[in-house]
Amino acid sequence: MKAVVFDLDGTLLDTLQDLYESTNHALMEMGMPLRRLDEVRHFVGNGVRRLIERAVPEQTDEARLETCFAHFQRHYLRHCQDHTRLYPGIDHLLRTLHERGFLLAIVSNKLQAGVDELYEAYFRGVVDVAIGEREGVRRKPAPDMVHLALQELRIYACEAIYVGDSEVDLATARAASLPCTSVLWGFRTREELLRAGATWLVETPGELLDELLVFGQNA
Repeated sequence: MKAVVFDLDGTLLDTLQDLYESTNHALMEMGMPLRRLDEVRHFVGNGVRRLIERAVPEQTDEARLETCFAHFQRHYLRHCQDHTRLYPGIDHLLRTLHERGFLLAIVSNKLQAGVDELYEAYFRGVVDVAIGEREGVRRKPAPDMVHLALQELRIYACEAIYVGDSEVDLATARAASLPCTSVLWGFRTREELLRAGATWLVETPGELLDELLVFGQNA
């Protein structure tokens, strides 16, 4: 194994509070009912547009949906680092993997502009590639983002492993023919991940690091 492909939200970064506040800002601007934090937690995973589609009331017409999404985008790009933080142990995990010679990539359904800002703040110099939602590349769970990351890393799927925190990540890894490790510190519970087909779960970044190092040695 030469590379690790990471999901971003709920896997490397705890972004939930900022996503929650930007979602409710957009809903408030539209005069729509606000959402609870736990609701937003379960809306996340298929991209921010899908987050807003799930957050607005049923039967919301396309024009109002687009306006709400625009409110969200403007607010989130200004406030995406207000509360967002690396999960404890993630910095050590990434730096150790980097020092051991692993190639590292991020694939996220977050808009590319948001991915770029967070990459500059937390991952430059350690993570090699960061792919966000962009024109011409299908969002996860389609395998396109993973394929693009592997192409930029110049490696094959058989040389990489995927790490994520949700059912979307499990489906993405399957579509891209990568083994998947599911982390338990993110946006889904153990039970939700098991129902989605998870077979390899880790509880801490330290446990993940140990297993990746062994996996790399034995591959």
